[in-house]
Amino acid sequence: MTVYLDHAASTPLRAEVREAMEPYFSQTFANPSGAHRGAKAARRAIDDAREAMAAVLSCEPSEVIFTSGGTEADNLAVTGTALRAVAEGGSPLVCCSAVEHPAVREPVRFLGGLELPVDAAGVLSLDALASVIGEAGDRIALVSVMAANNETGVVQPLEDVAGLVHALAPDALVHTDAVQAFCWLDIAERAAGADLVSVTAHKFGGPKGSGALVARGGARRRLAPLLRGGPQERELRAGTPNVPGIVGLAAAAELAHREREAASTRARELSGRLLDGIAAAVPGARLASAEAERLPSIVNVGLPGLSSEEVLVLLDELGVAASAGSACASGALEPSPVLTAMGLSPAEARTHVRFSLGPSTTGEEIDAAVHALAETAARLAPSR
Repeated sequence: MTVYLDHAASTPLRAEVREAMEPYFSQTFANPSGAHRGAKAARRAIDDAREAMAAVLSCEPSEVIFTSGGTEADNLAVTGTALRAVAEGGSPLVCCSAVEHPAVREPVRFLGGLELPVDAAGVLSLDALASVIGEAGDRIALVSVMAANNETGVVQPLEDVAGLVHALAPDALVHTDAVQAFCWLDIAERAAGADLVSVTAHKFGGPKGSGALVARGGARRRLAPLLRGGPQERELRAGTPNVPGIVGLAAAAELAHREREAASTRARELSGRLLDGIAAAVPGARLASAEAERLPSIVNVGLPGLSSEEVLVLLDELGVAASAGSACASGALEPSPVLTAMGLSPAEARTHVRFSLGPSTTGEEIDAAVHALAETAARLAPSR
């Protein structure tokens, strides 16, 4: 049995999504920017997808900008805001939490922005945010705080963040990377106060290479395009649209939206079963961010005395796919910047393994993963 517990990294394409996409590969394949019937049919598919995304995210269709995925959506939000502000004569400051995905954190660093501290559970410090806004004043162009963390599953207090930013820096935009959260949380409700919201299809049963940025209200006019050329996506994202990918994004989003409550309940039960099994297999195992609100799908645990790199290799040999921190170019496992931002030492961070469940995960798979982890821990015991 192969057990896939790395759904936070990517999910399998759902059969219903594949079926929805299929006609746009070989039948309705025309460039939607054309004027003939085939092009108009492709354009209708995009328009329908835009309306579907607007419905699940509680925004206007005109506020949905299709992208190549979450990284482009995040970069358009962060860098696009800064570029527009510079073009208008400003000297913008962009900020993000210290536990953001690299798709947000790296653009913020490139732009000379600020990273806001989090507590030991990985939750953003609202006091630190208020202090930064107080010092920077109207230089603040954007604050980016993810809806839920991709490594720990920690859910951030977005409503409080948005309220604070809009009260103290009314000209600043609030962006949230909802890539990891969309499958499990009602983002329409959780991110109602955010001006910019990023999502990507392959995190909830859709195809890779397709995502969207929601730009609410006047936020769209505060963005500069990263890709210049044609007028596609209201002149914010030039290039021939990926019609099959866009159709797949919308189909997957509708399915995830409809099934979210049942999937979350089931994932929460299975995560509890996994945690109990891990505790029995590895005495002293510690759940990251246990005291914070977390997604039901992510179990990030420290395994004392074990190296996550060695654990992952042995688990893979036993047919279990899991993950840990980000890998550098050489393939060596680096300590997670998310965990170190939470106060863990590099050595402690290197003991953490992330198991992430999906709507298709079964109890049998959880039991098999626990058995494999127990065997792995026993095999590594002499090297402790």
